[in-house]
Amino acid sequence: MQRSFFARFGNSPATVSALNRVSTIAAPHAKKGYATTTGAGAAAATAAASSTNAAAAAAAAANHSTQESGFDYEGMIDSELQKKRLDKSYRYFNNINRLAKEFPLAHRQREADKVTVWCSNDYLALSKLPEVLDAMHKTIDKYGCGAGGTRNIAGHNIQTLNLEAELATLHKKEGALVFSSCYVANDAVLSLLGQKMKDLVIFSDELNHASMIVGIKHANVKKHIFKHNNLDELEKLLQSYPKSVPKLIAFESVYSMAGSVADIEKICDLADKYGALTFLDEVHAVGLYGPHGAGVAEHCDFESHRASGIATPKTNDKGGVKTVMDRVDMITGTLGKSFGSVGGYVAASRKLIDWFRSFAPGFIFTTTLPPSVMAGATAAIRYQRCHIDLRTSQQRHTMYVKKAFHELGIPVIPNPSHIVPVLIGNADLAKQASDILINKHQIYVQAINFPTVSRGTERLRITPTPGHTDDLSDILINAVDDVFNELQLPRVRDWENQGGLLGVGEAGFVEEPNLWTSKQLSLNNDDLNPNVRDPIVRQLEVSSGIKQ
Repeated sequence: MQRSFFARFGNSPATVSALNRVSTIAAPHAKKGYATTTGAGAAAATAAASSTNAAAAAAAAANHSTQESGFDYEGMIDSELQKKRLDKSYRYFNNINRLAKEFPLAHRQREADKVTVWCSNDYLALSKLPEVLDAMHKTIDKYGCGAGGTRNIAGHNIQTLNLEAELATLHKKEGALVFSSCYVANDAVLSLLGQKMKDLVIFSDELNHASMIVGIKHANVKKHIFKHNNLDELEKLLQSYPKSVPKLIAFESVYSMAGSVADIEKICDLADKYGALTFLDEVHAVGLYGPHGAGVAEHCDFESHRASGIATPKTNDKGGVKTVMDRVDMITGTLGKSFGSVGGYVAASRKLIDWFRSFAPGFIFTTTLPPSVMAGATAAIRYQRCHIDLRTSQQRHTMYVKKAFHELGIPVIPNPSHIVPVLIGNADLAKQASDILINKHQIYVQAINFPTVSRGTERLRITPTPGHTDDLSDILINAVDDVFNELQLPRVRDWENQGGLLGVGEAGFVEEPNLWTSKQLSLNNDDLNPNVRDPIVRQLEVSSGIKQ
């Protein structure tokens, strides 16, 4: 039957489909004893149909490969980039080559074309410190350039052990673990917490860094985003869950684009009250706050930590048993800003560090930092720990610039930290301002636009260092004033007329006092406990996986 059927009607897809329908209809009748195609015949028909279907599919695929156009990948990419150009958020990189022996000077593409850098995150200029460079040179001469692989494969080295010991001691935690960057550290730690605690609920500040946002996304657990530094909203969210539900509060100490500062102590109070862990990013605070540069958490109990040095204080500044830094469960930081190097880390309890070391893919499958990089970072941490004058100098220079801008009506987003965010409010104008500063005044300040900040809040982010003297600051102040005049940029009074924005020109806005008090700013290196000078720290057991 099948031969005569195909001989008569052919084996087109339509014919095969018709035969399949006939076979489907006939099958029930066969069970009832009605005459149908023989078993062998049915099998042959099915095989023929299958073969024909395959041939038809192959023919269709051939048609797709020869007659259809492929997806326009380059067109899609061009379209996305064009959108960035049209909304003025396309990013242009300047050729800036910072000079180790002349910082804050740098040269552009031509070495004779020098500029003053005013937007570096090398907050203490430790990347050029002779002690740091010497440690790196000696290490690279002895141990070479790279680490040779991951810690699991290549093992670790004395540079790793020293660095992690210094970091643990800095934050007065039982252990520390170094990552290739703090972006990786934040992502690895936050995602692991969610992957291992499926019922975890994460409470995240709306201005948290992208690395934290990505880590929380990868955690794949329930999350709540609370308004920036709004602890009333945070508490309402926390109290909606039983204390038995695992919770994590993720926040930063200093928020880098606005300079705002979290109330770490009150967040720890809420964490204790509702049974939550705390995850604190101190990336833009380490090196700059606290008597020894451990960050804002250390700064909260400034006098207790200053008196005890590298030891853990017996009481906090208020007479309690635990300091704020003790109460924070996990602290992440970077080696790439105040410490002048590259890399990131987390400091926490011995058990948490062992857990991260054992389970976090961002640690397990990443090549270890080069020995010379870790040696340089260790030297920087040790140096800044006993040089409070670096921090006080940086703060004074920041205050000098902020005061001058205030007197000129230059709109600085108010904050109690070391960051000077000059509000522009327009992406195109922000870039023009940056271009005029570098081309006319030989001052490099990069414009900050979307997605780093929301549209309509574009700004110039200025960060003084200990090397930005009053003379250099005066040049900057006059240059920025000139740019505001040339571009007719809105000053504080103009923002007032528009109702204000981000604390600039807002009626009733109360500005927070600087984190550093006048008494703290009067301290010098001799006022620190002598035990902070080149401390000998017991090697860590946890991150190395061995016992001493």
